[in-house]
Amino acid sequence: MGFRGKYFFPILMTLSLFLIIRYNYIVSGDPPLRQDLPGRQSSRDDVISSVKTPSKRTKRLFHTAVTATDSVYSTWQCRIMYYWYNRFKDEPGSDMGGYTRILHSGRPDGLMDEIPTFVAEPLPSGVDQGYVVLNRPWAFVQWLQQAHIEEDYILMAEPDHIIVKPIPNLARGNLGAAFPFFYIEPKKYESVLRKFFPKQNGPISRIDPIGNSPVIVSKNALKKIAPTWMNVSLAMKNDPQTDKAFGWVLEMYAYAVSSALHGISNSLHKDFMIQPPWDTETKKTYIIHYTYGCDFDMKGNTMYGKIGEWRFDKRSYGDKPPPRNLTLPPQGVPESVVTLVTMINEATANIPNWES
Repeated sequence: MGFRGKYFFPILMTLSLFLIIRYNYIVSGDPPLRQDLPGRQSSRDDVISSVKTPSKRTKRLFHTAVTATDSVYSTWQCRIMYYWYNRFKDEPGSDMGGYTRILHSGRPDGLMDEIPTFVAEPLPSGVDQGYVVLNRPWAFVQWLQQAHIEEDYILMAEPDHIIVKPIPNLARGNLGAAFPFFYIEPKKYESVLRKFFPKQNGPISRIDPIGNSPVIVSKNALKKIAPTWMNVSLAMKNDPQTDKAFGWVLEMYAYAVSSALHGISNSLHKDFMIQPPWDTETKKTYIIHYTYGCDFDMKGNTMYGKIGEWRFDKRSYGDKPPPRNLTLPPQGVPESVVTLVTMINEATANIPNWES
């Protein structure tokens, strides 16, 4: 069953807006981040290429938290994500504990009895300036303040994540575990980031190349980070130079900065997640993130920048869920894409009332 938090929203919101971090703005000529699709990921010396699970392990459970809206687009992704969470939760090697969909639409929806849900209030009208992701940190603030969370760690995930195998707790103490994004480049944007991470906080390298998801972090650390993450996100969005520089990844930079401001570092696991079609194999990963469109001709060749003869793109299903039994890709398509479609088909075949 879902539940609705009780809190004094106007008071908290007023306080949060008063707490927005103010910095001396630095004029920068840095160009905005590229919005095109990525090539291969760059690497850092401290990136862990594979995760080794000890043979003798003590359970250190983490709670999986997914922020979402009540749109059809978000809802069908959440149902698939939750299906695969349940499939692997109790398998050997798993440290997966409870699960919460943090619904920041401000009202209950039709999934309250299917997926454990916390209803959070969205930001006041107009505050997000059309950038709906700004509601994510504010929703986490509400959830962390009001919900009873038994686990000592939290995995922040997203609706378009598919869990491929049991996930162990990759975090250690106050050290979080995160996926490194090649397009999060703190050094490149140092002049912009110094507005929010002043020099007295240390070298810019203390800001990890991460977003908030996927990240496993201690609950106590996240309780400190979340209000700062919210305020830094709002401050970045309200600064035209920063907004222009970071665009659609602004909230990701805000989390990375906030984590660093609180002295929370992260071990970086490049095998934590893959993103088809650019990543081609699933054998080492824990999560498939299907954020990019997969377009191929019938010979299995990628059709860059074109609608494929065969395609899967989540954006094709904005107002209705994908049908059951999607056509599998042709021979020659990367294994990651085949696995993605196969796992979506299994989930939709077993979720009741899928297309209703």
